[in-house]
Amino acid sequence: MRAAIAELQAFVHAALVEPVPRDHEESDARFRRRRVVAVVTLLVGAGVLGWALRIEPGDELFYVATVALAVVWLVGAFASGQLHLGHTVTRRGEHSRPVLQPIILGIILLAVFCAGALVVGRIPVLRNPVQDLLDHAQFGSLPIVALITALNGISEELYFRGALYAGVGRKHAVLITTIVYALVTAASGIPLLVFAAVILGVVVGLQRRVTGGIMGPIITHLIWSLGMLFLLPPLFAWAS
Repeated sequence: MRAAIAELQAFVHAALVEPVPRDHEESDARFRRRRVVAVVTLLVGAGVLGWALRIEPGDELFYVATVALAVVWLVGAFASGQLHLGHTVTRRGEHSRPVLQPIILGIILLAVFCAGALVVGRIPVLRNPVQDLLDHAQFGSLPIVALITALNGISEELYFRGALYAGVGRKHAVLITTIVYALVTAASGIPLLVFAAVILGVVVGLQRRVTGGIMGPIITHLIWSLGMLFLLPPLFAWAS
């Protein structure tokens, strides 16, 4: 038991606590430019998100709106300046791209939210707004919705944990980007989605801080968001 706890502590420390050394310094001019681009992108993205999430299920305009949102995040992210994939440190002290840790974190997040879904599914006032969002997959093409979900997950991380995180600066970057991510998500009008954004934002924000890049957050986000897309409907059906 002690060995398992020690192993868990070591994993958390390596994945979410101890930053990997790196040098991502940039000039003041580039930093200011990054901030301007990040703010403009944020304002446009928040508006498009609010529009997309209010489109009625079954309306093909939803696909257009969500792809447009992904394009906004992508253009803003790459226009802001250089983005880094990040690194992690193996047990042997070697640097590698972050893959295994983000996968594990994504699975843990997915398991926690699935457990929560069994409770939420029994409370109509909490379940119904989320179900309305999931109805886009039920009444539309699930493969297309899954592809758009993946595209938006990638684009969100490129912007929020890429461009915006770098534009905030090192001090309180995890806190600020998580708050902004939650406020943007609030445009959906779905309280539980905002709560999910806070939890996800903290986890991927800490990953960004540790690895110095967006690869880890992207992997974790994709596992969580695609898992929610496919698992929430049957979990809600079973719970109700």
